[in-house]
Amino acid sequence: MNLPGFSALMNAWWFLLLVPLIIFYFLKLRRPRMEIPSLALWRQVVNDQRVNSPFQKFKRNLLLLLQILLLCALILGAMQPYLSSGAEQARYLPVLIDNSASMASLDGPNGKSRLDEAKDRVSKLIDDLLPDQRLCLISVSGTARKLTDFTDNKRLLRDALSKLEVSQVASRLEDGLRMAQAMSRVQPIDNVVLISDGNVPQEVDFELPYKLTFQKLGYPDANVGIVDFNARRSRTGWDVFARIEGTKQPEGSKGPPTAKTLCEYELLQNGQLIKQDTVSIDGGQAERLVFKVSTAVATSLELRIKPDGTDSLSSDNVAFLEIPAPRPLTVFCPPRMESYRNALATMPDITLYPGEGTEPKVVDLKFAEGPISTGPEARVTVNVGFVPDDLSNLVELVSGQTEVVDWRRTAPLLQHVQLLDVQIADDPQLAKGISERDFEQAGYEILAQSRSGPLILERLIEGRWEYYFLFNTDRSSLVYRVGFPILIQNATQIAAQQANLLDSKAHPTGTLPPQRITPETEIHVSGPHGYTETAKSDKDGFLSGIAAPYVGAYELTGDTQPIKIGASLLSTTETSLNAVEKLHFPEVSVAATTVIVKTDQPLWGWFAAAALGFLMLEWWYFQKRPAGVLT
Repeated sequence: MNLPGFSALMNAWWFLLLVPLIIFYFLKLRRPRMEIPSLALWRQVVNDQRVNSPFQKFKRNLLLLLQILLLCALILGAMQPYLSSGAEQARYLPVLIDNSASMASLDGPNGKSRLDEAKDRVSKLIDDLLPDQRLCLISVSGTARKLTDFTDNKRLLRDALSKLEVSQVASRLEDGLRMAQAMSRVQPIDNVVLISDGNVPQEVDFELPYKLTFQKLGYPDANVGIVDFNARRSRTGWDVFARIEGTKQPEGSKGPPTAKTLCEYELLQNGQLIKQDTVSIDGGQAERLVFKVSTAVATSLELRIKPDGTDSLSSDNVAFLEIPAPRPLTVFCPPRMESYRNALATMPDITLYPGEGTEPKVVDLKFAEGPISTGPEARVTVNVGFVPDDLSNLVELVSGQTEVVDWRRTAPLLQHVQLLDVQIADDPQLAKGISERDFEQAGYEILAQSRSGPLILERLIEGRWEYYFLFNTDRSSLVYRVGFPILIQNATQIAAQQANLLDSKAHPTGTLPPQRITPETEIHVSGPHGYTETAKSDKDGFLSGIAAPYVGAYELTGDTQPIKIGASLLSTTETSLNAVEKLHFPEVSVAATTVIVKTDQPLWGWFAAAALGFLMLEWWYFQKRPAGVLT
């Protein structure tokens, strides 16, 4: 049962205004004193006095009653009455609104999107906002973004809500939960509302410091989308692979559980149609498409699908793939590293520097010996025979015999490399109290180690792979082993993959891949839906962190050569539209509910409307009262 309450009970003191109002009516009638020549009219005077006595006057004066009702309605409205929902009232309530790609899915042909349904629910919360309550709207997609601060300004909240759009990226729920946690350090937050279609990871690595209400939206209709698009280099060109997946409808949705969809697809190369066909997709199944593309220059591929039937999500119906021009792998290796140059000289499709021709500013693979690096920049660097400066307090290189006792055989650099019984004349020793975790905190992974410390390290920094052999390989038996040429071959394979010379993958939405351009150059980024951004490369010419919130082609201008990059959704999770029924946190689980959040129902508007009605009735009665009625 809903119980009434008042948000501003102190305004009840205004009921004291009823006392002067009634007194003024009692004192309103003043009869003039007159001398008359006869008492024949005395009886009439007595009757008048009886009629105009206080209680008779109060009983018969409808105008006074209307004004009393008008005043009571205004005072009750000022007291901010509401009907309690029975739930604990949250004074500061953050509302997390999922606006990831799947929120654009429709509940039927020409139906309502999940985001529109979420907006309807948030609008209800805004309409029922009490004077002492504050809402904060937070959008959650690839990252969390605060739409408003805590406010009770309904116009501001509605404006922010109306501008919210779907971001065509996968959802990162943890970001929104952490933002609400950060806000709880400033405001007393006991409850957080999440409104989502449930297409989020079921396992959430976050410890809830507050109560979470998970509002799950209704089911969307069937969907078909592209979930993978990549290419692999072959002797005759490129083998292009694509995977198209259809959804399996969950229980409670409108469509059949395993609907079959006939899907037409088109493959375009640099905007020209090169392949067109149809494929049948069963609900919950995927079909793999294979194409052959021959090109001697860089080319752009675009794959489009047109489902012949219900398709509730359109952002996964197109994918883009950039194929680079075939070229040799560029490698820099100092002349003093003869064992490395000898191994590289036997490998095909490699341009080795220093050598004939001018060295480029950036190479694919670089070998360096000693802490002072010479030569060009590289996407992959193999450093030999020294300890990096940022690890000098963790490990020290001393003279002494050692050997490899363990190595990570699955690491790309060490695949098929046998390091057992390799003798090493340099011995890296850990400082006192140092463990493997200290190297991880510094950003390094240990690939091989001796009994006294690490021997080979790996680090990924700003999109570049760096490998460190803390010992001098010429002072070991490694260079005489069969595994040494294999190790060098692995390094070239890693560099070729980083340069997209062996394979190429479509870039997902979220952020564009890092680019190498002119150092400290300002770049203008333009993309679909009128998206624009300005970025600047660092002193090394590294450009990263460019947002790609929408599916489509992006163009980077401002350098010597414009760069075009396509961003695709390519998310099995978003395309499947699978909705979780429960979120699992480290210590608790939160079940989804389709019941709209119970809120207190404000009633002051009804009393304001009643006051207006009494005012209109009083005006009509005063202007149109029947003749002879006492006022």
